[in-house]
Amino acid sequence: MRQWQQHLQQLCDADMFRQLRVIDGEQTTHVQLNGEGVLMLCSNNYLGLANHPAMIEAALRATRDYGVGSTGSRLISGSMRLHARFEERMASFKQTEAALLFNSGYAANTGILSSLLGPNDLIFSDEYNHASIIDGCRLSAARTVVYPHADVAALESLMIAEVKDRKGRWLIVTDGVFSMDGDCAPLAELCRLKDRYDSLLMVDDAHGTGVLGENGRGSSEAQGCLTEIDLQMGTLGKGLGGSGAYLAASRTIVDTLINRCRPFIFSTSLPPAIPAAAIAALDIVESQEGADLRQRLKENCLLFTRLLITGGCDIGVTTTQIVPIMTRTPAATMAAAGQLLDRGLFVQGIRPPTVADGACRLRATLMATHDPYELKTAAEAICRVVTKVSV
Repeated sequence: MRQWQQHLQQLCDADMFRQLRVIDGEQTTHVQLNGEGVLMLCSNNYLGLANHPAMIEAALRATRDYGVGSTGSRLISGSMRLHARFEERMASFKQTEAALLFNSGYAANTGILSSLLGPNDLIFSDEYNHASIIDGCRLSAARTVVYPHADVAALESLMIAEVKDRKGRWLIVTDGVFSMDGDCAPLAELCRLKDRYDSLLMVDDAHGTGVLGENGRGSSEAQGCLTEIDLQMGTLGKGLGGSGAYLAASRTIVDTLINRCRPFIFSTSLPPAIPAAAIAALDIVESQEGADLRQRLKENCLLFTRLLITGGCDIGVTTTQIVPIMTRTPAATMAAAGQLLDRGLFVQGIRPPTVADGACRLRATLMATHDPYELKTAAEAICRVVTKVSV
């Protein structure tokens, strides 16, 4: 116990201690935090669907019709009609043969990679990939080669070097939208590369699903290569406003996971309200309302990033609704986050190990439902505070 206490004190001394903040009420653009009203600038509720009336009604109806819980794993007693309906709907949305529902993005990535790859296989993983992908690579026991972030030329050089000793399957895995930097993977180029070297391509599109592409189908639709991705993984708890995760892929891959994926096999399935709400979310995403929300989100992103750049902030290479504001050190990051919270702006500070040493940042995330005037005021406050703590 004493050693843990000492470790926690060391974290506090280094501005690295983490603690939970409790939010009251709905997940909207304004929330109650510690009894105070604040502007929410760190939610992944990109389209504002988390409290959409159609999703709430779908969840309530499913709860009335099917009950609160599934009471078992999918292979025992917990595979309910709504789980299957969601999978059919997601497969259609992503234009694949099949889909599989998971309890979380972490469970999906660790389960998919550890089930499909083994000791004779090789994984090429982007250096900025999400922690769940990194852990999935480790659990797979496959050899993992990490390639420089979004660098297709460097990746090809690494693949060429491995050709002569090739044994098993090859897989390239990448985020579609990188969660800390807000930039997108070069998916069209990765598709050409995976075909050239007989590799599979897996994309974690947690932050692109519902948001990017003409129909909201994600980063691969936006780049014109939707049907070329072998494994399309994503979450339901960000742009789709709910909970859980999915994989859209071939029938063979989905059936393999049903028979081999431990996080799927040994987990009680999600409550029926979850897939019901997700189906409603997909209906919204593909409607004119969804198109309007994506346009409003795009306009908010352009406004906010322009104001930050004009105010002297370093926002990296973001092209999406995820906006990093570089603060470099833990002390500056937490000072900025604290001062902004005092001004009624809830922005999270991001520190190692989530990002590398020297790459600390505030991570702002935008919603379609944000008011442009409030974003203008927020951007001006962020610029003042970040400039102050940097000095």
